[in-house]
Amino acid sequence: MLLGDARLPVAGHTQSAGLEPAVQGGLTVGEVPLYISARLSTAVRVEAGTAVVALHHLTRGLPLEPVVSAWAARTPSPALRRTSRTQARALNRLAGRLWPDAEPVARAAAMPGVPRPVASAATAAAVGLDAPSLARLIGYDDVQTVASAALKLLPLDPAVATGWVHDALPAVAAAAESVARLTCPAEIPATAGPQTESWAETHAHSTRRLFSA
Repeated sequence: MLLGDARLPVAGHTQSAGLEPAVQGGLTVGEVPLYISARLSTAVRVEAGTAVVALHHLTRGLPLEPVVSAWAARTPSPALRRTSRTQARALNRLAGRLWPDAEPVARAAAMPGVPRPVASAATAAAVGLDAPSLARLIGYDDVQTVASAALKLLPLDPAVATGWVHDALPAVAAAAESVARLTCPAEIPATAGPQTESWAETHAHSTRRLFSA
């Protein structure tokens, strides 16, 4: 599941987890840990909850449509929905090459409008990853993506960014624990961050950017 993290072009390598528009909006280096914390209590809970519920549906042959609809309702920004779906298509293509006989991956790839947490769940189902581990992966990936993007966007010692990831691990575990037992789309947290959504919409129209979101 390292395929899902910031080091691979189909994953967070092309994203900043909203850090680039946040920096353009005035976020400073010293505020990045607060930004990470805010994401872990908002966007990450939506993403991790979606992934866990999608994993439950995939492993039990239940329909994915309600999961996708619940995620979309909790992701108001069209720009963020587009970005997530683009990442999902890339991840599904890669997973399809690595595990061509995996039925969960085929299901996710065949359904239009699947977001990245559902694609991540399909890959997790293919390799036998359980719900708590998947939820932790979603949180860790988000923190790692922010830290990696910060090295490109801000004057920063790499050791500082690594420290952010280390210090965030207890919060990653707590966020994962809060959603790890979800099974129903209606249970997915509705904890979007309005400021993050607003920054993402502005960023989508920017002609000078390093990341798509």
